[in-house]
Amino acid sequence: MNTKTKPSIVLCHGIWADASCFNKLIPKLIAEGHEVISVQYGLTNFDHDVAAIKRTISRVSSPVILVGHSYGGATITAAASDDRVIGLVYIAAVAPAPGETVNSQLQKFPSEIFNHVEAADGRVWMLKSGTAHFAGDLPEDEQKVVWATHYAPSVELFDQQCIKEITWDTKPSWYILCTEDHTVNPDLQRWVSKRMGAKVTEIKSSHVPMLSHPDIVVDVINQAIAGV
Repeated sequence: MNTKTKPSIVLCHGIWADASCFNKLIPKLIAEGHEVISVQYGLTNFDHDVAAIKRTISRVSSPVILVGHSYGGATITAAASDDRVIGLVYIAAVAPAPGETVNSQLQKFPSEIFNHVEAADGRVWMLKSGTAHFAGDLPEDEQKVVWATHYAPSVELFDQQCIKEITWDTKPSWYILCTEDHTVNPDLQRWVSKRMGAKVTEIKSSHVPMLSHPDIVVDVINQAIAGV
């Protein structure tokens, strides 16, 4: 396969993160010959975040693999209605269907992280104590960087009606299930990945395997590339 026929990779971050959360993946994927862009969106309005992904898809060559972490699972589910998207990779992610919100999914299986957040100025901020539940398998110095760079979502984001059509039942999907996740409950991950019929890779990881286990995440992305 030459470079021109290799899928492009568009990476979509979750809450309390930004585009830089994929920095350990990007050089590896570029070295393999892929066009890669990590989307930066505002975590204020779901439709605006999805629009940002679709604008980014226009900046790379088709076809495209969408990779979504956490809340990014909702955004890639919506953005995958774009015909240029040929596969989906979910990383410890939610995956709502029509009529569901991110919050309604999270409430099915509560997690510890929400005891370590604070709402202020219309945003939901992670407290410093939350990093142990968000990125607990990272060294302490890396956890401090995660907290220093975390991006707070709007309070309203969690409850916005977000999905108009399901795409994970019509496009092939892969799911990285993190058994030590205290942000998106592993039981929720099992439920959504089973419902979508995804090919599941289960790893002993916190909520941020792209930081703690980047080689495994790249391997799963490569499985998706081979599978489409």
